[in-house]
Amino acid sequence: MADTTFGPKGWTPERLGSLAGKTYVITGANAGAGFQASRTFLSKGAKVVMLNRSAEKSTAAVKDLKDEFGVEADVSFVRMDLSDLASVRTAAEEVMKTVPQIDALICNAAIAQVPTQKFTVDGFESQLGTNHYGHFVLCGMLFDRIEASKGRIVVVASLGYNLGIKTIQFDDMNWDKNYSANPVYSQSKLAQMMFAYELQDRLKGTGSNVQVYVCHPGASATSLISTSGGLMTRLTWWLMSKTPMVQTAEKGAYPEIMCATEDGLEQRALYGPTGLMQTGGPVGKCTLNPHAYDKAVMEQLWEVSEEATEFSWNF
Repeated sequence: MADTTFGPKGWTPERLGSLAGKTYVITGANAGAGFQASRTFLSKGAKVVMLNRSAEKSTAAVKDLKDEFGVEADVSFVRMDLSDLASVRTAAEEVMKTVPQIDALICNAAIAQVPTQKFTVDGFESQLGTNHYGHFVLCGMLFDRIEASKGRIVVVASLGYNLGIKTIQFDDMNWDKNYSANPVYSQSKLAQMMFAYELQDRLKGTGSNVQVYVCHPGASATSLISTSGGLMTRLTWWLMSKTPMVQTAEKGAYPEIMCATEDGLEQRALYGPTGLMQTGGPVGKCTLNPHAYDKAVMEQLWEVSEEATEFSWNF
């Protein structure tokens, strides 16, 4: 059943009023959907703080945005490498010092389809370490600021959560025995979703004002696969991106913008394109398969994540 909450065209940024006085912190915002989300927020008068790995690309992105929206556009970046927990901690401390409110933290950055097993500086498999553990610590360190702002955490997942083993391989988190690019990527995105849904559960009954939402961009023409995928994956994707199945990065940003701004959304849900195979089409509520919120797995993943990152959440 297609979601018709937002009419036949689905959710679009036309629903947005002024966002003056709001602050959005976005990981991986110097290209792709994160950059397009930044454009939309700035066009509505909001402040944007990007958390990006490359200072050079961030400087260029800030310049492009100020060229488009004027020198007064309130956009800045803090350098952060999600694959390095020391870098995440330093960036989070910088944000806590310099960003007085956070209306939404959008966990948008990711790496995908890494062709051979690689490790982060902390010794984690690179996709799990970057996509899940990095965001796990970032969200935890910024949580009090988000709470004080009655803000939101938006996790940008992927339909890949439906592929691979559909659970977490706890006995071999680094996939030493059976590494394969796609199943490992799928597990990293499933882990992000499980983190979000378990966080929702843990916030219940605490009196917290923080809302946690999960979305996916569909199949969007972003740089994700072209930057970290293997040659065949990149070639296949390049060919696919020339077909109508793949939408623009701008449309790929709609779900995360919606989850950061729209009132009345459900938390235990997945938002994104609702068209053919949910790769494109009108944005709304998508099918959410129950393995994404398997309670026993979510709880175990939370414990494993706290232990691995040496970061404990305090509620």
